[in-house]
Amino acid sequence: MTPDTASIAILLGSFLLLIVLRVPIAYAVGLSTVFCLLNMGMNLTTLATQLVKGIWSYSLMAVPFFITMGCLMGTGGISDKLVALANSLVGWMRGGLAMVNVVDSYFFGGISGSAAADTASLGSILIPMMVEQGYDDDFATALTITSSVEGILVPPSHNMVIYATSAGGVSVGALFMAGYIPGAILALCLMVGAYIISVRRGYPKGQPFSLKGFIKQCARSIWALAAILIVVVGVVAGVFTATESAAIAVIYSLFVSVYVYKGLNWKGVWNALSECVNTLSVVMILIATSAAFGYCLTILQVPQFAANAITSLSSNPIVLALLLNLILLILGCIMDMAPIILIATPILLPIAESIGIDKVQFGIMMMLNCGIGLLTPPVGSVLFIGSAVSKVPMERVVKATMPFYLCMIVALLLITFIPEISLFLPSLFMQ
Repeated sequence: MTPDTASIAILLGSFLLLIVLRVPIAYAVGLSTVFCLLNMGMNLTTLATQLVKGIWSYSLMAVPFFITMGCLMGTGGISDKLVALANSLVGWMRGGLAMVNVVDSYFFGGISGSAAADTASLGSILIPMMVEQGYDDDFATALTITSSVEGILVPPSHNMVIYATSAGGVSVGALFMAGYIPGAILALCLMVGAYIISVRRGYPKGQPFSLKGFIKQCARSIWALAAILIVVVGVVAGVFTATESAAIAVIYSLFVSVYVYKGLNWKGVWNALSECVNTLSVVMILIATSAAFGYCLTILQVPQFAANAITSLSSNPIVLALLLNLILLILGCIMDMAPIILIATPILLPIAESIGIDKVQFGIMMMLNCGIGLLTPPVGSVLFIGSAVSKVPMERVVKATMPFYLCMIVALLLITFIPEISLFLPSLFMQ
């Protein structure tokens, strides 16, 4: 099909206009697709077909299961156990609670797979605790929201499943394994930043390290951490598909939350599931509308145009890698994760592969870029959640987050230019 400049202009122009007008992203994506199809003279039944195709995938069935697992374990008493575990491990340092915040997000991220769930659950516990011990409220909020991005990198992450579906030929198990070291790198960078600020501001130390106390907390938290093993080991070992492991993890998280930790009764389970349905409906609508939007991009040959435009700017792989990150960071400021992954992957992945970036590595790069986007206005959902939980004005939170943005960019550059960070574990376990 020959390129239709008018249709491209309508598709992209109407989308940007709707975003500027603060129309919800799902509606913006869907409406711009409708306008484009009408301009091309295509029947709107095409839209319905593409909406169904977008979510008609066995792999994507893992998404609602992972979201449900995160909701159950986030409200089922898991958070308290993980906070205690992290405190026993790193609480002895200067700015001990700040270190606990970062490490706890690494643990909890592996359970919830969601930055928003991490911020809402852990933030409601750790932010008041940090303020009570003398930490500035804006610092506590900024650290909480930035560390929550670890939840996107550390498996299981439903966004990784969405990327695997969009990229084609990418193993979900390989993506899961690839996320551990980048997540640890991000955590380390944030801990360095938090430590420097803690020393300068004289934030307190925690209790001295006790090996006996750490072992004791490990024993108490083993039920929570086992959920990660069920999902990751099951997928990597080939025992389960990602969808099957996610379904088993939901049953497990229900059992642990109700009968082991007893953080939920059956009324609480129904409340958690109702919240889960709200989240899930938004995610699935975004996936469906983004798939239709991507269909329009494909038939209009926009990926080819974009690829040619980007590669024409430079042939230097380093410059192109930086450009890919910049594009994803800009998209993250105006779009949610799901549509970015679904729309940008077919456009940017071929460019990344042309300069030697592996599909798995690019997936991790995309996760972190989109994660940073969750912390930036105007669409930064995690930024808004953090501000709401802490009751700190968003402007103060953004200002306090600036040093941590730098830490995250350092982590992003390391992941971009050192492939082994992402590829070492998959190469070791996915042979």
